[in-house]
Amino acid sequence: MFARPFLSSALRQAARPAPAFASKSSFRISPIAARFLSAETRQAIDKAVASAPVVLFMKGTPETPQCGFSRASIQILGLQGVDPAKFTAFNVLEDDELRQGIKEYSEWPTIPQLYIDKEFVGGCDILVAMHQNGELAKMLEEKKVLLPAESEGSKE
Repeated sequence: MFARPFLSSALRQAARPAPAFASKSSFRISPIAARFLSAETRQAIDKAVASAPVVLFMKGTPETPQCGFSRASIQILGLQGVDPAKFTAFNVLEDDELRQGIKEYSEWPTIPQLYIDKEFVGGCDILVAMHQNGELAKMLEEKKVLLPAESEGSKE
């Protein structure tokens, strides 16, 4: 893909320390680390994120998660009472372009990734923390994506 001279010069460039005058707010992206998301992939991810109020990009499916973090994320959403009609999941293992693209799209390096109302929430670690401190329950309730509570009269 790249000629060897370009690659070695890019590595040297990336390995150089930032100049002393560079502010903390300046951000250098290594030409190797930058993988520019194609317009087609970005549009596909935009469409996926908008496909339901609650969207999870995961390894595997909700029925058969392929990693512990995806399994934990699905369990948390189930414990919270997310309405299955308002939830969809995408298996990133089926499409390598999606698997790499979603990381760049969200600027988050790991999978799974949760979106609520088209807004990136975070990965499994964030979900666990939000679940434990009550923030996730509050957010899901505000977004009206939970199963309706059973009424007292409908109990058998």
